[in-house]
Amino acid sequence: MRPIIDIDQVSKRYGSGTVALNHVSLQIEEGEILALLGPNGAGKTTLISIICGLVVPTDGTVRVGGHDIRKDWRAARKLIGLVPQEIALEPFEKVIDCVRFTRGLYGEPPDDAYIEQLLRSLALWDKREAKTRELSGGMKRRVLIAKALSHRPKVLFLDEPTAGVDVALRREMWQVVRALRAEGVTIILTTHYLEEAEDMADRIGVINRGELLLVKSKNELMGEFGKKHLTVSLYEPLATLPAELAGRGLTLSADGRELGYAYDTRAERTGIAHLLAELAERGIAVRDVSTKQSSLEEIFMSLVEEETA
Repeated sequence: MRPIIDIDQVSKRYGSGTVALNHVSLQIEEGEILALLGPNGAGKTTLISIICGLVVPTDGTVRVGGHDIRKDWRAARKLIGLVPQEIALEPFEKVIDCVRFTRGLYGEPPDDAYIEQLLRSLALWDKREAKTRELSGGMKRRVLIAKALSHRPKVLFLDEPTAGVDVALRREMWQVVRALRAEGVTIILTTHYLEEAEDMADRIGVINRGELLLVKSKNELMGEFGKKHLTVSLYEPLATLPAELAGRGLTLSADGRELGYAYDTRAERTGIAHLLAELAERGIAVRDVSTKQSSLEEIFMSLVEEETA
């Protein structure tokens, strides 16, 4: 199956010499949720802006639904909905008129039934006659999503969609995203809330300094780069780590009641059984044992720090 978005060796260099993107290639499949992660200035927004036709690349090609974004920009752009970081709305326009107008910009005929369904799904129907300047920041962001979905796009870009949004609204918005994905909409999001990416995304891409470091399925990424952390709770505190256990990668908590041990789940031998046997031989009584998987945030930080070093 042909990918709905095909990015081939895309670069963006500015006259000042700044390289915003450096030969980025990426294929995005129809119906998936892809999270693009990276620090500020990494190139995420530049890449999205190029795909959406807002920024012209220096090199490379991008196709959306088989349409070249430069040669057949009208057909490509019609497939895309964009929710930008910045909230830019006409302050005196009513919510419903704002969404209707955006739908008309794409050449779509009026469809009041769809507009009502869309506004209801975003909890905006009761605010349909309100001027956008009267809305809260979270409500304004919902209007941006409604505008982006007004023409029923096949691809939806969410650039920091929950920035400045309260927890309840964030949950409601992700329910909408899941429903869109169930309908076959392809979703590309950037976020600084890494727990959102870990919860929502099928695949995760990490970008830094204009280069795409990797793109992997969430499970593959967690399995390949993630480590597990073993915590051994002791009945009696240790003053220091026994010399015989030094060099095993163990850490002792400040109160001496817990031993920490990081291990690779892919290794043939994790060393856990041997460690517990050694503790028993030395008369160190174990109260409890627990494990914790590395979070996506920890993996992301390790990748970015490694690439920066």
